[in-house]
Parts: sequence; C-alpha cells; structure tokens
Amino acid sequence: MGQFGQPLHRWGSLKKSTARTQKGTAMEREVVLKSCLLWLVLLGHPLRFIYANTEGDALHSLRANLDDPNNVLQSWDPTLVNPCTWFHVTCNNDNSVIRVDLGNAALSGLLVPQLGMLKNLQYLELYSNNISGPIPSDLGNLTNLVSLDLYLNSFSGPIPDTLGKLSKLRFLRLNNNSLSGPIPFSLTNISSLQVLDLSNNRLEGAVPDNGSFSLFTPISFANNLDLCGPVTGHPCPGSPPFSPPPPFVQPPPISSPGGNSATGAIAGGVAAGAALLFAVPALAFAWWHRRKPQEYFFDVPAEEDPEVHLGQLKRFSLRELQVATDGFSNKNILGRGGFGKVYKGRLADGTLVAVKRLKEERTPGGELQFQTEVEMISMAVHRNLLRLRGFCMTPTERLLVYPYMANGSVASCLRERPPNEPPLDWPTRRRIALGSARGLSYLHDHCDPKIIHRDVKAANILLDEEFEAVVGDFGLAKLMDYKDTHVTTAVRGTIGHIAPEYLSTGKSSEKTDVFGYGIMLLELITGQRAFDLARLANDDDVMLLDWVKGLLKEKKLEMLVDPDLQNNYVESQVEQLIQVALLCTQGSPMDRPKMSEVVRMLEGDGLAEKWDEWQKGEVLRQEVELAPHPNSDWIVDSTENLHAVELSGPR
Repeated sequence: MGQFGQPLHRWGSLKKSTARTQKGTAMEREVVLKSCLLWLVLLGHPLRFIYANTEGDALHSLRANLDDPNNVLQSWDPTLVNPCTWFHVTCNNDNSVIRVDLGNAALSGLLVPQLGMLKNLQYLELYSNNISGPIPSDLGNLTNLVSLDLYLNSFSGPIPDTLGKLSKLRFLRLNNNSLSGPIPFSLTNISSLQVLDLSNNRLEGAVPDNGSFSLFTPISFANNLDLCGPVTGHPCPGSPPFSPPPPFVQPPPISSPGGNSATGAIAGGVAAGAALLFAVPALAFAWWHRRKPQEYFFDVPAEEDPEVHLGQLKRFSLRELQVATDGFSNKNILGRGGFGKVYKGRLADGTLVAVKRLKEERTPGGELQFQTEVEMISMAVHRNLLRLRGFCMTPTERLLVYPYMANGSVASCLRERPPNEPPLDWPTRRRIALGSARGLSYLHDHCDPKIIHRDVKAANILLDEEFEAVVGDFGLAKLMDYKDTHVTTAVRGTIGHIAPEYLSTGKSSEKTDVFGYGIMLLELITGQRAFDLARLANDDDVMLLDWVKGLLKEKKLEMLVDPDLQNNYVESQVEQLIQVALLCTQGSPMDRPKMSEVVRMLEGDGLAEKWDEWQKGEVLRQEVELAPHPNSDWIVDSTENLHAVELSGPR
C-alpha cells in the first residue's frame, strides 16, 4: 500500500498552490484510489487470510488442550496470522497446513474437534505420546488425509464411524491405545487403505472381512480379546463354525433277496482283482525309484502357495517373479548393489514392482531366520520408508519385492538424469533431506528392535511420484547376516559413506547411519559423489567430506553448491544444511546428534545452539587435533583438524 501511497502524496504536495477545491478533489481521488487498491488486495487473497486464521486458531486450540513439558509447542504463537512458521508444522505453497508432526513429544491431554478444520491436512502424526480421551469424530472432515498415526497413546472410547469418509487414507494406525466398541464397517469403504493396525486395544464384536479389510490379516487386530470373526480365529456367538466339513452320509446297503452270498463272493473277487491290478505297477515303480539316483528339486513352484502371507506380507512363487522379470533378464536390471541386483517387473495384475535378488550364499537352517527378519522389515511402515510388498524363498533363492519407484534414486536424479529432464530444484532437495531424516528416525526410535541401515547414501534414497524421499534397503544388512544373529562383524557399506569407527571395529550403531546421512546431505548440496577419483585431476580430495571442508576453510561456499541449480537457491538454507551435515559427520559417534534431533534441526528447532556448541568445541580441540595421534591410523579424513568453519548461524 505504501508503494502506491507515496507517489500519490508527492503528487498532492505539488498542488499546494492550486485552489482549495482542486486540492480537495485531489485528496478525494487519492482516498478513492487507495480504497480501490485495498479492495483489490483483499479480493485477491481473502481465502488465504481466512484459511491461515482458521488453521492457526485450530492448532492453537490443540496446544491449549495439551500438556507440553518439553516446550515442543513453544513456537506456536497465536499472534502470528500464519502457522506455517511454527515448528512441527508443514505447509504447501498456498500457506495451508498439510502436515503436523508431533510424534514422540511427551505430550498429554486431549485432542480438539477443531482439528477437523485443517481441510488440506495430509499427515497427522501424534504417535508415542500420552494423549487421552476420545478420538474426535471431526477428524472425518479431513478428506485429504493420507496418514493418521495415533498409536502408542491412551485414547479411549470408540473408533469414530466418520473416519470412513477419509477416501484418500493409506495409513491408519490406532494400535496400543484403550479404544473400545466395535470396528466401524464404514472403514471397509476406504479403497486406498494399505496399512491398518488396530492391535492392542479393547475392541469387540465382529471384524469386517469385506472391502479393503479383505486384505488384512490377524496381525492387524491382535490382542483385542473380544473381537471375533474368521480373521481372528474366534467365531462370533451364534455363528456357525468356520468351514464345517460336509456331513458324512452312510450309503445304504445294497441287498438282493435270496442272493446275498453269491453277490458278496462276486464283489470280493472283483475287489481283490482290482487291488492286485493296481498294486503290481505301484510296487514296480517303488523298486525302480529306489534304484534311480536321488534327484534334488531346488524349486517346485506348485508347492509354493502364493497366498501364504506373513502379516500383511505376500509370499510370491519363484515362477511368478520369473515371469514378471522376463526370466531376470538383463534388460530389466534397475541397479546393482552390495546386496544383489534389482530388476523391474510387472505382476500378472499389471502392477510394476522392483525385485531384489539377494546374492548371499545359502546355508542350511537359514530359512527360518530369513523369514523372521523379513517379517521384521515388513513391520517398519512409514511415509518415508520403502514398504516391503512381499518375498520369495526357495533353497537356492532369496528375493524381496518392493513397489516400483518411477523417479529412481536421489543419486540417479543428481548425476544420471537425461538432458531433457530438469534437475532437482532447491525446495525439492530440502524436502528430500527432511523426509529421509524422518524415515531413518523411525527406524532408530520406533522399531523394536531398532533397525540400523548401515548403508545410507543417495543411491538408497528413492523418490516416489511426488519426489518425496523414500529410504530403501533398510534391514538388508541384518538380513544378509542371518548366519550370525547376534554379532555383525562384516563391514557393509559404501566407501565415502562409512563412519570411521565402523570401518575400524566393524561395530555399527545408529550413529553410523547419522554419519552416512551427513554425507548424503553433502551429495544433495553439491551434486558430487561421496568418493570420486576424478577430483584428483584438479588436485582436490577424493573424499567429498574432505573436499567440502577444504572449500569451507577457504571460504568458498559458492563453489560447493551444485552448478545444476544455476544459483536458484537460498544461501542461508544452504548454510543450515551444511551445518547439519558437519554435525552429523563428526569423528566421534558420541558427538553426533540422533536422527530425531536432526529432524528437529531441519525443522528449525535447536540448530543454532548445536552449531555454537560445535564451534566452541572445535576451537578447544584445535591444539590437540594438530598434534599427531599415534593410535588413529584408521582416520581416513585428512582434515579432521579443520578449524571452526565460519558459517553464519540460522537466519
């Protein structure tokens, strides 16, 4: 408004010498023009203001009803018109809230019906808190909701029937609460539902088995003592037993008056002759089979039931996957890695899949352990994790089946994209950084037992249709070491991404994943490989971490950023991601943050404090790090003694 008002004011001041009537006319025109401009602005953006106010009020109502001992909601300032600046809230380009992430935040209290006013909300993550009371029926108004995660809380009362209106819902997890009453039949109408977990509640009545519920198995409803129906194994009162056998009807005896003895004799002779007729070939076949050398059939597709499931995991036959991949044809290879080859396949129903053919040598007795580990991987379900769809296991083959990711991996998008495709823009790279961090945090903090990835890199971060980050290959390191279930001594990973302590001792932890994630962040920023001998041509370090630290030491921040971005990035955001990457790649695993802390830092919470602490520590360690270390031959990084990197804090 001021930009338009100032020239009008100057124009009016030049007319001081004119008649009072002319001056009055000019002022009237100015007022009219300003009013028109104001109305144009209001007419152009009324819904945006209304939505922002409505959503801000709804979220503030939630905050007012929750006890927040750790001040997680401290940034939720009701005086701000736009809630998009609050921590743990994500908005789209129209400043409308699409995600609320408050999992594992030690919150207690009640949910509020005003949450139903977040019309564009896609993800409501409130798991692992102590929130109690009923689930508001108003959540049924969130028609864009994709994921509703309320598990591991203290919710009570019935599951709202209105949740059946959530036509886009894919993930519904209400397990480990105190919910009671029947399961609403309206939920069977959600055709998009892929993951359902209602276990460990107090639900009762019949479990629906039609619609989308026909896909789910007992694991979705376990530990609800009063549930009944075929999927639970307990018949409902008044219903017939499951699959009753057909009644046996004794055939009436055939009798002929006056001819019983003759008929019996004839029948006995016929039966004896028939038995002898069939016995001779059978005995001959058995004798021939004993003399014939023993044959071992490594795969008999007919003996594998494709409908055998582990939880919600399908077991495919080898023949089914051979047909899908055209006999594991080389033309269908999507990639090769430390665990084997990945093939593109098309199932009989037309669904595209990625089939990973594990290459580890088989040993007797490993089948049960493999099956157990596969089931564990299948239970890790999160928006930012690649969901295992099924598996195939024969004496000679181990195969895993995943959904096909049309946009490939972050590595392929950074370094192998066709010339006619645009590069990953900066907002997408930031979204990938946050999404992959959320996925790894889930593996570390919400899986029991926790899953250590051990090979976090850009090639293992896949991209779905919306370019959302999906962490792949998790759990495979443990899966491939099923011959020893307690101690893992083989170092699995990719050079340039392997944490120094993992390389020297062979012992992995969640902090080795944090290190790999930090290197992956540098790949996102620079577009470079973590290890690249081509950098030797310019007398640069072959290790990406060393190369980045060298440029930062020379204050050449602009040389770090991927030239494909063509300067279309926000410098302060680049600095923040580099800070997070350097915090994640510290030499000592104890100094690295947890992935849950990384998520909070990427959301803008706590990075400044961590970075200041790191810089002070670097200054104190300079003299020690400059001195030779007799017992540190394993340290590959030649710039561990780098002085505190001069980057500005978050702005």
